[in-house]
Amino acid sequence: MPWLTLILSGILEAVWATALGASHGFTVLGPTIVFGLGLAASMVGLGWAVRSIPIGTAYAVWTGIGAALTVVWAMVTGAEAVSVAKVVCLIGIVGSVVGLKLVSSESKSASADVPGELGAESDEDATGDPVEPGHERR
Repeated sequence: MPWLTLILSGILEAVWATALGASHGFTVLGPTIVFGLGLAASMVGLGWAVRSIPIGTAYAVWTGIGAALTVVWAMVTGAEAVSVAKVVCLIGIVGSVVGLKLVSSESKSASADVPGELGAESDEDATGDPVEPGHERR
């Protein structure tokens, strides 16, 4: 569930970034409202996800998803030109996000039997979500 929340928060990052551009410096009401709501929801989701996903990985995935989708949307709508170089870079961003997810899963399973490590059986809450030592839910 934390990864799904993180992905949805990354999508919302693209929504608020796009709305920011459409707000023309917060002078257009509709996009300004979408910006504020999208930003708040995106941050809440990111904040919740980092309870279970290391902040470095979560932040990189969140910004990667948001940046890639923002550029893709701009290219689809014609607000930004499409080029082979941009597409290659976007593929690199998406590949990096997937790679971080895969590496995060590997390191979690590799540390599952090490006491005090994220993912260790003793560091799971009642729902089975991993909890970093010192950040237990009450």
